[in-house]
Amino acid sequence: MKQHMLVDSPYGPLTLVAADGVLCGLYMVAQRHRPSEETFGARDDTPFGETVDQLTAYFAGELTEFDLPLRLDGTPFQRTVWEQLRRIPYGETRSYGELAGALGNPKASRAVGLANGKNPLGIIVPCHRVVGADGSLTGYGGGLERKRRLLDFERGAALF
Repeated sequence: MKQHMLVDSPYGPLTLVAADGVLCGLYMVAQRHRPSEETFGARDDTPFGETVDQLTAYFAGELTEFDLPLRLDGTPFQRTVWEQLRRIPYGETRSYGELAGALGNPKASRAVGLANGKNPLGIIVPCHRVVGADGSLTGYGGGLERKRRLLDFERGAALF
């Protein structure tokens, strides 16, 4: 059974989705690969108290690592990539190639990029911390301007 709620953020409204009480989605407005709203289930704030508390602390600059039970639905490869994303420290970035290398397959940077783009839990699973080999901002389901703002925020360049 799925439930969802909307929460405001400095990056626009976020839709939180839970399956059987476990967070399985965080989607931004106009996000690429955003599932249709019909799949989010009934609107119900009940399962999201701790998620909202941690997001609030993150946006206040008081939390650098989320500690929430997550349900990451995807292929085994996607889940492996998403677990690698969670290992990128707050305020730092990694390239797609570096992630591929960490997975033991340095030639899989394109596949890592595709998996990164399908991340269902943006911000919490920090896909915004992945950049091009030259450090440039490339691809982000929430848009490059949001990616830039999230990275600037984490580096202390922009406080909200």
